[in-house]
Amino acid sequence: MQINDISVTLHSQLVAWPGGVGFSTSHAARIAAGDEANVTIIHTNAHIGTHVDAPLHFVDKTRHVADLELSRMVGACSVLDFRGHRVITAQMLQQAKETRTLHPRLLFKTDNSALWHTQNSTFYPDFCALSADAAEWAVANDIQLLGIDYLSIQRYEDSFETHRIILRQEIVILEGLDLSQVEAGDYMLCCLPLKIQGADGAPARAILMPL
Repeated sequence: MQINDISVTLHSQLVAWPGGVGFSTSHAARIAAGDEANVTIIHTNAHIGTHVDAPLHFVDKTRHVADLELSRMVGACSVLDFRGHRVITAQMLQQAKETRTLHPRLLFKTDNSALWHTQNSTFYPDFCALSADAAEWAVANDIQLLGIDYLSIQRYEDSFETHRIILRQEIVILEGLDLSQVEAGDYMLCCLPLKIQGADGAPARAILMPL
């Protein structure tokens, strides 16, 4: 079975959201220092690399990441190719729906995916993401999960309403994907965020397999 790993590797030079905590490691024990084992300590925030946003991220007193339904993050998905576009709108999603059958989990391949391979820790604010009306389209069409190949499902200069529209309906947001090696089409998605009590998000390992 072909397994496509669409997660980015966590490392110290990985880009982080401006003002946020990046990713780093230290050592509680090292064999080279005479200890019996190597023990790594991880320093980061919940929204680093490939990660899931829970409703609690933007809607207070709602589901945290350990409460998310796994069925929303495991199942058939559609990868849509929107390279060459600066924004993904409701009209674009409707056109895609009219030309093919869409699964309730949508992943968006854009020019963003190339950024994981051409930059280190530099944040790129002009990334492609969803407009607010695209978020409303997702709600109206019973979408269960939305995935984007950069650090946010909404554009950098937009308000946070795009996030809120999606998360109020408990649609899972999967951010920080690398879809550069994946063609548009239908797949089986398996995305499992860390089960962290009370957290508004968590890093995740995400893979695609043939249906």
